[in-house]
Amino acid sequence: MLEVQNLAVNYRGVCALWNVSFRLEPGQLVGAIGPNGAGKSTLIKAMLGLVPATSGVVKFQGRALKQRLHCCAYVPQRSQIDWDYPVTVWTVVMMARTAHTGWFRSPSRQSRDIVAAALERVGMWQLRHRQIGELSGGQQQRVFLARAIAQQAELFLLDEPLAGIDKKTETIIFQIFAELKAEGKILLVSSHEWGKPLHHYDRLLLLNQRLIAAGYPQEVMSIENIQRAYGVGEHSPLINECVETVYVC
Repeated sequence: MLEVQNLAVNYRGVCALWNVSFRLEPGQLVGAIGPNGAGKSTLIKAMLGLVPATSGVVKFQGRALKQRLHCCAYVPQRSQIDWDYPVTVWTVVMMARTAHTGWFRSPSRQSRDIVAAALERVGMWQLRHRQIGELSGGQQQRVFLARAIAQQAELFLLDEPLAGIDKKTETIIFQIFAELKAEGKILLVSSHEWGKPLHHYDRLLLLNQRLIAAGYPQEVMSIENIQRAYGVGEHSPLINECVETVYVC
């Protein structure tokens, strides 16, 4: 179980996240959605200790998440990665095994098999010797998903994994999400995508600095909640999109 209690973050006196609390169970795929600047990325980074929290507690399996990071796989936004760094697909995914093999030891046969299986799973085995910067956006995202899989984590935190990807990659990602759910993993995915992708999620967290709503997609994507989160009127095109999204879910 993942528990977040009263998590808050301030940047130079500006509130980025305010007293957010929720609980996630094993075998759940949960989407964190909201407008740009709502705190979705900040939420994930604060949970991991990558940005300092003003207050709050984050627990995984009954202990502080900072003490259980070996059980957690983090996939950052693609915009935060240096794609010019000269490294191959194989090496990127093998980085997930560093905690198991150490920095200065050659990967074990088991680690090589795990990395190979992860690359096959995301359809990137044939490109394993390619430089990461030579790949398309969707292919790059699949490589980083493979790295998360190779880590053999119990908790997956993914920041905007659907941004700028092709339909093939989207299909592969949601298929793997479903498989990880079936294995009892917990997945928290930040996203600004609406429409059909939302029907894949078991729960949604609607954010705008604070938690506006949490629950099933049909419950969260109400007109009232969208107005509160996005600050729009009842005649906004966003409301029509909300209605269509609820219909899809």
